[in-house]
Amino acid sequence: MLSDETCSPEENNPAPVSNLKEFGQIKLPEVAERIYCLSIIGQIEGHLVLPPVSKTTKYEHIIPQLLAVEQNPKVKGILVILNTAGGDVEAGLAIAEMLCSLSKPSVSLVLGGGHSIGIPIAVSCTKSLIAPTGTMTIHPIRYTGLVVNGHQQFDYLQKMQLRIDQFIYSHSQISKKDLESFMFNTGELAQDIGTVLIGQEAVEAGLIHAVGGVKEAFKELNSLIKHSLAK
Repeated sequence: MLSDETCSPEENNPAPVSNLKEFGQIKLPEVAERIYCLSIIGQIEGHLVLPPVSKTTKYEHIIPQLLAVEQNPKVKGILVILNTAGGDVEAGLAIAEMLCSLSKPSVSLVLGGGHSIGIPIAVSCTKSLIAPTGTMTIHPIRYTGLVVNGHQQFDYLQKMQLRIDQFIYSHSQISKKDLESFMFNTGELAQDIGTVLIGQEAVEAGLIHAVGGVKEAFKELNSLIKHSLAK
């Protein structure tokens, strides 16, 4: 805990920090850089608050950042760094939908992992890259909790899965047949069905555009920005 003599960021600027905590809204500082870097780390937290021991990215913090990027004329492109185990499906889809609807070029880079609902986020950008050792786990959505009406719940999950699948199809080069084959593979994961793709495998499957790291991601984004400004 901070002592009385210690000046915290909240004390210096209490209103914006309070707004961020309570409403997920904050007036972000003016960004001078032409490229905005957004990191999505850990589990994507949605409507339910995860335990404090979990590393999370809160979608109510991501959304205002994306809005600020879209409105800021100084920002010419956005680089999304992904190392996520997945998380809340609707929150992940909301982030993915916002990224693909930006008017500015975007590049995603999967470092470590871009698993589960992290896949739609990775493919939502204009271009996508994955590190040679980066991994992506493809599996059907899971449900935990009390099931009141089994048939209705099953229909809901089917519709949710269809939303995810259609988003991936429309923002990558993977075929429906291959996606379903990876998703329902029973021979790879010990306690689940699905498939883990590593680096080049994700590219060959059509999920990701290329293998690369930070240098390649900035090079690709700068090229996209140059092309966008030339129009």
